[in-house]
Amino acid sequence: MRALIQRVTGAAVRVEGAVIGEIGPGLLILICAMQGDTEAQADKLAAKIAKLRIFEDDAGKMNRSVLDTQGAALVVSQFTLAADTSRGNRPGFSTAAPPADGERLYEYFAAQVQAQGVPVATGRFGADMKVSLVNDGPITIWMDTEA
Repeated sequence: MRALIQRVTGAAVRVEGAVIGEIGPGLLILICAMQGDTEAQADKLAAKIAKLRIFEDDAGKMNRSVLDTQGAALVVSQFTLAADTSRGNRPGFSTAAPPADGERLYEYFAAQVQAQGVPVATGRFGADMKVSLVNDGPITIWMDTEA
């Protein structure tokens, strides 16, 4: 699985103009299931992200997790994280999981982040979403279970 994590002071996702998921301080997690990904990879990634120390402590060092700060996570599916730009000018997405697998793993991943103790809001798989956020730092981290 691939994830792009952004530390945010707030984030929201809209579908057809209506807010369907919104958080205050925490993490915006853009997530993509790749071909061959499993629930075990989603478990590992969810646990890692929940404990990732990218929030500042009292000394100003990134030493606290979203759990430590009692933040939340907005989890949004984004198959374009599978983009292959190695040939030509049009990205290919053939390495992304098929839609049924992608949706199942997306929902499973969001549930696993919540099971770690992080309040979770979500987008809508396959929808045309508008995501707004205020990146705090800015802090943006790329994670890949294959790396």
